[in-house]
Amino acid sequence: MASAAARHILVATEADCTDLKNQIDGGADFAELAKLHSKCPSGAEGGALGTFGPGQMVKEFDEVVFSAPVGEVQGPVKTQFGYHLVEVTHRVD
Repeated sequence: MASAAARHILVATEADCTDLKNQIDGGADFAELAKLHSKCPSGAEGGALGTFGPGQMVKEFDEVVFSAPVGEVQGPVKTQFGYHLVEVTHRVD
């Protein structure tokens, strides 16, 4: 059965999300930015969401996690909660 582990940063605006992605692309630490900026309680854990299966997250998030390359930051990804940067840290297909 497919499963994945991911981490994310949740912010209110697409502009904030894009700015954080640019910082990560420039060498900033994903986990540190998650702790400082994420609106999700997982931010305290560097954005780590643990392991989950298909259908356990909202559709837009799920689609990215189960299709994006492992270790590559994706986003902005818009969901009902806001804008996410998502990094798949592990996946079993």
